Amino acid sequence: MDPIVLAAGTALVTAMATDAWQSARDGAVALWRKVRPEQAEVVEAELVEVREQVLRARGEGDADTEQALAGSWQVRLQQLLRADPSLAGEVRRVLDEVLTPALEPADQERVGSLVMKATASGHGRVYQAGRDQTIHEK
Repeated sequence: MDPIVLAAGTALVTAMATDAWQSARDGAVALWRKVRPEQAEVVEAELVEVREQVLRARGEGDADTEQALAGSWQVRLQQLLRADPSLAGEVRRVLDEVLTPALEPADQERVGSLVMKATASGHGRVYQAGRDQTIHEK
């Protein structure tokens, strides 16, 4: 699964338990309006319902339910990217500008650790790995 999707799904569900959940909801609905506008209203209603589930899970200390809800939204976001791969930049923008700022610092770090960022200029190279990496160059 795309790392941006993993981070965005987690951040979306985590943001549902914050005061900024409405902006998180609006960001997610905007993604659907671009790819599947006919589903946007249904998605918006589902996000409201999922927020209630997240709040209930948090109140009961049920981290497994919250994780399962995040997984569900990760799958849905992945389906959007499959339908329109050019949407990846927009998912990244919503993650960076809407979802992540809605989170507490500890949650921001947890979500940020799901996505590795690198920039190279000129003829530079960037190698990143979450674990093992082998590079063969001539």
